Amino acid sequence: MLSEPRSGRLAAWGNALLAGLVSPDEAVLAIVGEDAVHRVEGLPGEAGPVGLTLALGRLRALGVTGWRVALPAPGHPLGLSGPPEFNARALEAEEAVVGYGAAFGLVPEVYEAGPAGDVHVEVVWHCLPVREAPPADVPSLGEAERELAEALREATVVLTRLDVAASGPVAEAALDAYRARAEAGGEMLAPGYPPRAVRVLELAQRVGFLISLAYGNGHGGAVSASEMAARTEALRPVERVARRAQVAAFNAWVEERERERG
Repeated sequence: MLSEPRSGRLAAWGNALLAGLVSPDEAVLAIVGEDAVHRVEGLPGEAGPVGLTLALGRLRALGVTGWRVALPAPGHPLGLSGPPEFNARALEAEEAVVGYGAAFGLVPEVYEAGPAGDVHVEVVWHCLPVREAPPADVPSLGEAERELAEALREATVVLTRLDVAASGPVAEAALDAYRARAEAGGEMLAPGYPPRAVRVLELAQRVGFLISLAYGNGHGGAVSASEMAARTEALRPVERVARRAQVAAFNAWVEERERERG
């Protein structure tokens, strides 16, 4: 399931903070979400980890004027621009944020402790140098919308033929829960983002949820190995398109400012 990545929250609310649309406390509260605490390690001028408020302020003073998201996967360095050390860390974490205006990036490392139902989550963001170059394979918002619509149509045809579309009481309950969360979720992005970015992100996350249901609903009618392989092949490009669309939505704030500056 393509739930909202931590890098997405940091980029979105970090951008809103840079624009003066939210206070530091509002931004940090939204970034941390349901986690216990976030810290930043490796910040220039600091010997140890520091809090998010100090880190975001320091990085702004060092020249960061915007944040982009990277959601890489094996064979697909989506949103990355190098160098290899940063790319390797981001690929291991499957996400990162990349500074615009200054060559710094942040990669999260997540620590969990406690019993099921009472898990304590701490996140350490590792601050590393990045290469100032265009991010890899990030589409425009318009391209992302078109790709999502086309990929979803193609996958629906294949999954229907294989009889593996999500169904049954478990899937229905999960879908109802998703709809309830979506209705109560409020803002999909931080203040300052264009409506089209919100629309693209919501569609990408909806597509990701439907993919997770298809994967998690057992074998369905795909009883043969070849049919199960066909299901995987049908879903893989849709997952890729949904990740590209998520990155396009989160990066829209920076892209708009690039266009304004010519």
